[in-house]
Amino acid sequence: MMKQILAIYLVASILALSACTEREAYNPPPDSDIKPALLISQHDDHLLFGIDTSTYEVIRGRIRRNQFLSEILNEYGITYLDIDNLISNSGDTFDVRNMKAGSNYMLLVEPGDRGGADYMIYEQDLVNLFILDFTDSLKVRKITRKTRSELKYSSGTIETSLWDAMINSGLDPILAVELSEIYAWTIDFFGLQKGDRFKIIYDEEYVDDTRIGLRKIYGAWFKYSGSEFYAIPLIQDNTETYFDLDGQSLRKAFLKAPLRYSRISSKYSNSRMHPILRIRRPHQGVDYAAAVGTPVYSIGDGRVIMAEYQDGSGRIVKVKHNSVYTTSYMHLNRYGTGITVGKYMKQGDIVGYVGSSGLSTGPHLDFRFYKNGYPVDPLKVEAPPVSPVSDENIDKFRKISYVIKELLDSME
Repeated sequence: MMKQILAIYLVASILALSACTEREAYNPPPDSDIKPALLISQHDDHLLFGIDTSTYEVIRGRIRRNQFLSEILNEYGITYLDIDNLISNSGDTFDVRNMKAGSNYMLLVEPGDRGGADYMIYEQDLVNLFILDFTDSLKVRKITRKTRSELKYSSGTIETSLWDAMINSGLDPILAVELSEIYAWTIDFFGLQKGDRFKIIYDEEYVDDTRIGLRKIYGAWFKYSGSEFYAIPLIQDNTETYFDLDGQSLRKAFLKAPLRYSRISSKYSNSRMHPILRIRRPHQGVDYAAAVGTPVYSIGDGRVIMAEYQDGSGRIVKVKHNSVYTTSYMHLNRYGTGITVGKYMKQGDIVGYVGSSGLSTGPHLDFRFYKNGYPVDPLKVEAPPVSPVSDENIDKFRKISYVIKELLDSME
């Protein structure tokens, strides 16, 4: 009973004290096993969005890459002129240029050898659909499906990885992505150990009984290497940021790692056997093994001071963050968009993609960290936090953090 009371208090407090942030509609990848909303039972007695489907042949498909609307419809008696008139009649309701590869569609076709399409139902995402009407009206109607949110409390224990812990606990693995974003500056997710734990309070969004994604994370707790880390959200300066219980931002000056979901294949060492040269020499960086094409992110704001091919280092990018710190990213397969000397990078911008250029036995990123021009172990760099909760928001933050901590602590 106490948990339910706290939950109600939590939601009421957060809604009153901090405006909710909206998330973009979640779209699963084309090969996702999430059941498409369009194929969920939406009709009763063959009635689908007001259309009697009992008299039609129903054809389902997905938009292919670089596929045009005419390519789908011409086969079913819809001419280029019909399509042009329908688009003209739709005004701002529907823009054919926004049709995305992987999106679902349904054609309602008159039965028979020469049956033509009367309707196309296009699923832009799991919430928004468009009905293209090719009967006499030639018009487009937008359908916005009703969603609902459920407050969830989830927890888990690490056995191998955060992703596996989510799967083993029957949770949406997208939670692993969200937690890694929240704690990206605080917890080294490549260094998780068996027995580390997490708790999270969040809203999950549904269409009917189908989960379509996360709406908002109200708070989280992570036990990592024996230390506890709370994450409390607060909108400050029009941006939602997560803070610890003392009001210090979880966002640091640098990310803990320059890429996600890989493993450390070689650590910083003053004497390492080089895998190709077969001699011992210093390895003044950390190697992250990852698939070719994995995005590599700048760990902090800064300016590109090098972007070139260097013999053993292969394609390399160096970013100078301030008068003290510089980072380098080596063995890249290719550079990020617009990466040139002088380009200003924001934390999280893509500097390039994992490859095996230069002296390399396989795809990986050699990441190096320099302090005052001297190499240091990237795994041991302590970065200062950014702006804490402001004085004007501290009372509001204390109320929110008290409620969230009480609820997190009451969870098993």
